[in-house]
Amino acid sequence: MNKILEVKALEGGYTNVQILNGIDLYVNKGEFVTIIGPNGCGKSTFLKVLFGLATHHKGTVLYNNSDVSGWRTDRLVDQGISYVPQVDNVFPSLSVRENLQMGGIRLNSKKLKNSIERACNMFPDLQERMNDLAASLSGGERQMLAISRALISEPSFLLLDEPTAALSPKYQQEIIANIDELRMEGISVLLVEQNARLSLERSNRGYIFSSGKVIHTSSAKNILNDPNIGDYFLGLK
Repeated sequence: MNKILEVKALEGGYTNVQILNGIDLYVNKGEFVTIIGPNGCGKSTFLKVLFGLATHHKGTVLYNNSDVSGWRTDRLVDQGISYVPQVDNVFPSLSVRENLQMGGIRLNSKKLKNSIERACNMFPDLQERMNDLAASLSGGERQMLAISRALISEPSFLLLDEPTAALSPKYQQEIIANIDELRMEGISVLLVEQNARLSLERSNRGYIFSSGKVIHTSSAKNILNDPNIGDYFLGLK
């Protein structure tokens, strides 16, 4: 399969503080890949380094076979990469519609309208809240809005950090199901998730991080069925 992302020996963190200690990872085009691991192991930092929000120290990041190591966020967005952080992922003082418009600030009016309609089709709950302030949304609705805004620019690769954190079981299922459906539209997904079982059940493959390193990788099915992994990591079993 063709790789959309290939990371080799990546080291990075925050200025002079190193968090990542030689990460090797890849995502094939059209794949849904999940990263799991204990708190503080570098999962979120890894996504931030990929998206230019944390410091790249060493190693190579290839995106569609082009070296994008250490690129600025705006350049990565222009290449078709979008990122949804765990917190502060919407503008609370703006309406739902205005948040979506911010995601398509570079699009012409017709394309923006079509992209917003597409977002509402994916998350129908947003349709009724278009004129409401994002601050008034529930946690699940905010996450739907954050993902929708990331999709407005029609990315080919989506990075998501803990999209189901602190959500009700209903919204957790809905969010992950919708993320899974993105593959049908040709969008590749790399997701960091604490709810390991929920995400791995829909993923192609998984990576386990510990102390800023990849300590195991396999198909999602193998990870879920491995009793040693299940007993140790995040209550998988």
